[in-house]
Amino acid sequence: MENLTNGERIKLYIADNEDKNTFEEYFKAKDYFSVVGSSASGEQILQDVKALRPDYLIMEVILSGLDGFTVFEKLKQDMGKNCPKVIFVSNLSHSGFVSKAMKEGASYFMVKPVSPQILEERIFDLALNKDEKSKDGKQLDEKISNIFISIGIPAHIKGYQFLREAVKLAVEKPEIIGSITKQLYPTIAERFETSSSKVERGMRHAIEVAWNRGKIENINSLFGLKIYSSNEKPTNGELIALIADKMIMEG
Repeated sequence: MENLTNGERIKLYIADNEDKNTFEEYFKAKDYFSVVGSSASGEQILQDVKALRPDYLIMEVILSGLDGFTVFEKLKQDMGKNCPKVIFVSNLSHSGFVSKAMKEGASYFMVKPVSPQILEERIFDLALNKDEKSKDGKQLDEKISNIFISIGIPAHIKGYQFLREAVKLAVEKPEIIGSITKQLYPTIAERFETSSSKVERGMRHAIEVAWNRGKIENINSLFGLKIYSSNEKPTNGELIALIADKMIMEG
């Protein structure tokens, strides 16, 4: 982990009441994290974050006093480029909240229950992007993850990880979409130390979960076209190609 953090601790602020103790205990036990503060009061969070300058703000939308979105907006206004990356971890699962978080510039919106281990993975994803990729605009991983969250693919299932890796491969090598069985599945299987058949099944399961959640209207709004109806769902290859094309067009 030292390669990701450059030997420095990642500073976290926990703005949540419900999972505060769970997250604090987990991250305080990690040598590469430092929990610099915590509160469920919107006003207190504003004061603390501006004074403590954490790298990441883990925040519930529902807070006492100011809500999480208001806190985020005020922090951006007051701190500018020094504003920490915000990961919303909330009981609110309506697609409107996810869309609002994305538009405001949040790095992730995770719907509870969220394990500390999954949250840790998301933080390291962001840390890796910061070190290895351009800082202009949202990074590729963030964009893909936000789309997945918006269309209802939960982050805790394996298919989420498989699909995200597949989109990244398709962005790097668009021609791989034409050889899903022979190239794409085996490449992902090797990276995750599993089989091609499990990769294929995991992706299909993730898509089925999203469609069963009734989030079809979100993918249509994301792409500005009525691509799918509630009676149909894309194949693995179709969804990967669709999202990869969007990423390529957005640069």
